[in-house]
Amino acid sequence: MFSKEESRQIKQLFWTSFGKSFPRKWTLYNTKIKGLSFKFHFDNKKALVALDLEDDLENRITYWEKLQSLKSIIHNEYLPEAIFKEEYFLDNGKEISRIYIPLEKKVSIHNKNTWQEVMVFFNENMHQFESFFEEYKDFIKG
Repeated sequence: MFSKEESRQIKQLFWTSFGKSFPRKWTLYNTKIKGLSFKFHFDNKKALVALDLEDDLENRITYWEKLQSLKSIIHNEYLPEAIFKEEYFLDNGKEISRIYIPLEKKVSIHNKNTWQEVMVFFNENMHQFESFFEEYKDFIKG
């Protein structure tokens, strides 16, 4: 078991290592679409990459419908394992819409032996998400 401070330091070390191993500027929050962002998530149970819609319900629905219309393209050309959840609840109870790819293996940010696998997973899948977004962002912004 790790103290809060030890856990914080381990998490910081992971993200620093990831940035050094895969040095590039990720899109993440810089989508130019209000409420649409890309996320990396890694904790002591799971890792995933996601496209999140967190705006008010009306905008969320508008963008969700556009993303739904591109679902077969996402699955066939970019991310065959992508999971679409119109109603996804974050740990804090907030409801968002999310398209995500989980790493199916048991990993933990506290286990450095799983870091390399997670970093490669993040790099490959976020690259695919960003490639999709670059190709279809004008349609999504509509």
